[in-house]
Amino acid sequence: MIKIVVASKNPVKLDAVKEGLSVFLNEPIEVIGVSVGSGVSDQPMSDLETLEGAETRVRNTQDQFPEYDYYVGIEGGVEESVSGLMAFAWIVIRKGTTTGKARTAGFFLPPEVARLVHQGMELGDADDIVFSKQNSKQQNGAVGLLTKDIITRKSLYMPAVQMAFIPFLNPDLYP
Repeated sequence: MIKIVVASKNPVKLDAVKEGLSVFLNEPIEVIGVSVGSGVSDQPMSDLETLEGAETRVRNTQDQFPEYDYYVGIEGGVEESVSGLMAFAWIVIRKGTTTGKARTAGFFLPPEVARLVHQGMELGDADDIVFSKQNSKQQNGAVGLLTKDIITRKSLYMPAVQMAFIPFLNPDLYP
């Protein structure tokens, strides 16, 4: 059995990792979620800070659970651009000395959500206020709310989880 630990207890993230990686792994997998610190702001406000959060989560998980095969960090963040505030997530996967990284697609947040995030609110909390929801970040989040659940958080994360796994599928190309 392949053992994977995800640096989150969020069921959406756990499902994205399990479904995303199961297509590549030829044996049963066990996925567990754990809470570890990211070392960055609760709401990362740049591409670099978001990537740093995912990397730190992987390191912290690897330190605490050395008996696992793969370690996965998923960190959502936002970054300001000339077109508005864009939301996205970084995925980092590590096994031994090999690390894979990928970023999800990004999308622009509505001005009212962006205003609340700029005032210091986490994206999930801002979504809950604007869309009159509760705990949307444990469900389909901003992307689900904005696309009427045509694109869910899980479906947004899964391609990036799979792309972060590329170095493990091609070890000769990623020494």
